[in-house]
Amino acid sequence: MTGRRRAATPSHRPFAEPVRLDLSDPGTLRRLWDLQRASYAVEARLIGFDGIPPLHESLERLRACGESFLGVRDGLGLVGAVAWTRSQNGALDICRLVVHPDAHRRGVATALLDALDSIEPAELTVVSTGTANLPAVALYRRRGFLPVGERRIAPGVAVTLLDRRTHRQLPQGARI
Repeated sequence: MTGRRRAATPSHRPFAEPVRLDLSDPGTLRRLWDLQRASYAVEARLIGFDGIPPLHESLERLRACGESFLGVRDGLGLVGAVAWTRSQNGALDICRLVVHPDAHRRGVATALLDALDSIEPAELTVVSTGTANLPAVALYRRRGFLPVGERRIAPGVAVTLLDRRTHRQLPQGARI
């Protein structure tokens, strides 16, 4: 991925390629914290539940979360981020994917997931999202994720668990 991405309509600002975020930088940490609060406020409305942990996370807890981050900026600042960890079995766990409400439908989430797939290829990638967050469920399904379960987190509120399995291609002539 090179160059700058352009939004579908000229009224939207272009955004830069995803880059790693350094949460030890106080400014970056604050911008990420503000971004995730704005993003999770939208999800809270969609799923009818404002107890989403990152919505109430302190700056200190965010800094100490132990996740790796990629972010996307446009001319006004940080508009999207994705965070992940690796489990001991090598699975990639997408912990958070946040896009500022003003940047929805500009391809920010897709750019972040494309970059993550490129720098962190995995045979198994897992993610979860609010079951009632239909735009997020649809995004993950378009990217090859399949629902594998559901977990109740509060009365009337569920999270859908999704995973995507990719199989490495064997070299030509190789046998199992």
